[in-house]
Parts: sequence; structure tokens; C-alpha cells
Amino acid sequence: MSTSPEATFSARHLPGDLAMWFFILAELTVFAILIIVFAVTQYLDVEGFRAGRAQLDLSTALALTLTLLTAGFCAALAVEQVRHGRQRRAAVLLGIAVLLGLAHVVLKSGEYHHLAARGLDLEYSTFFTLFWLITGFHFLHVLLGLVILGWMTLRCLRGAYRSDALGGLESGALYWHMVDLVWVVLFPLVYVLAPGS
Repeated sequence: MSTSPEATFSARHLPGDLAMWFFILAELTVFAILIIVFAVTQYLDVEGFRAGRAQLDLSTALALTLTLLTAGFCAALAVEQVRHGRQRRAAVLLGIAVLLGLAHVVLKSGEYHHLAARGLDLEYSTFFTLFWLITGFHFLHVLLGLVILGWMTLRCLRGAYRSDALGGLESGALYWHMVDLVWVVLFPLVYVLAPGS
């Protein structure tokens, strides 16, 4: 049985809007540059980075990872719920994602406060200069992602999405997945790995 051209296009098209894909690509490029700078600098100063990493709390980093990834899972489930016409369920899932994102913000703010109180600021060492720049840049993306998730939640509550027109919803979820993806790289790079370890 042959499929119609419309069905073939529907099955092959990228989720979300093309503009969001370009935006995500640009943001990933910036993160890639920062990650390369971190990795190369670490290679040149292994002991300094090992000493800096020893000042970080791995349990906090694990909690930060869990909140982001679980929020991303909820956002993905919400998109599926809207595809099946269940916007109220999607709104609940997005609301949970927002709460998890807020938990991430609270945890990260607590980590920043703790480090700053100990004098481990931008000027303390090369490790902490790059730590604050990279994780701070990511933190700003989390904040923007929370605004997007909140907006998507309100639109689901109003029944604004249709199962055949999900570009905006998919784009918002894609943005959050980009935030997740970057953190999945940052977590081991910043908190765990070191050359020769």
C-alpha cells in the first residue's frame, strides 16, 4: 500500500520551527567553543583544575542533572499528550517541568552562593573563571527555558494548541532539550573528568 506525499512529508519533517533549529545551532556553537576552551585549558593545567574540581559538591551536581533531565522528560511527554488532544494532561506535565526547572534554579543559586561565600569567584583561579562563565551562561538558558515552559503551560491550559499544528510547542520542548543536552556534557566535564584520572 502506497502512502500519500502528505503522509510522507509529515513522517519526515523536523519537529518545531526552522527558526528554532537555527537558534539552537547557534547556541550549541557558542557552547562548543566554551567547552573546547575549558577542555584545552584543563589539559594545560591538570593540577589546577583537579584542585578546583575538588571544591565542588558532586551530590549537588547530580541533583542539578536529575532536575533538568526529568523536566525534559515531562516536556517530551507533554508534546505527546497534545498530539493526542489531551491538553490538560500536557499542562500538568509542563507544570511539573516548570517546578523541576525552578528546583534546578534554587539548587544552582545555592551552589553559586556557597562558592562565592568561600571566595571561589571568577578571579580565584582559571578553573573557577571558566566554571562561572560556562555554568553561568547555561544558567541563563535555563531561566529562558523556564519562561518558555511557563508560556507553554498557560497555552495548554487555554487549549491553544492543536494536534495538527504543534510547531510552537515542539520548538519550546526542543529548546529545553538543548539545555539538557548541554548540561549532559557540562556535568562530567566540569564536575567529574580530569586528564589522567
